Amino acid sequence: MLLAASKGSSSYIILIYIAVFAFAYFFYLRPRSRKQKAARLEVRKVEVGDRAQTIGGFVGTVVKSSSDIITLRTDGGVELDFVPSAIARKYNPVVPESSDDHPTEGDAK
Repeated sequence: MLLAASKGSSSYIILIYIAVFAFAYFFYLRPRSRKQKAARLEVRKVEVGDRAQTIGGFVGTVVKSSSDIITLRTDGGVELDFVPSAIARKYNPVVPESSDDHPTEGDAK
């Protein structure tokens, strides 16, 4: 009799674990992965005229864009075709602020 009660309670514990995992999946893991996927796709979305960086590190300006090919032009004028999944992100270089932009106290007269 004790053995029968033990089997019944273990099946309830398994059901509780399944319910907790299902709850975590539908209310935490699934929405989180969808947000991450949307953010990745948004970063990779480039339009004609944007600067883009490929997954290999190549940087160029988008001159043509279609659903299956994106054409990037280098500063030297060379055009290269890439598949859209090869685009890593829009390229916006960070330009450090130079000290020449702000006058110092000794420069002002």
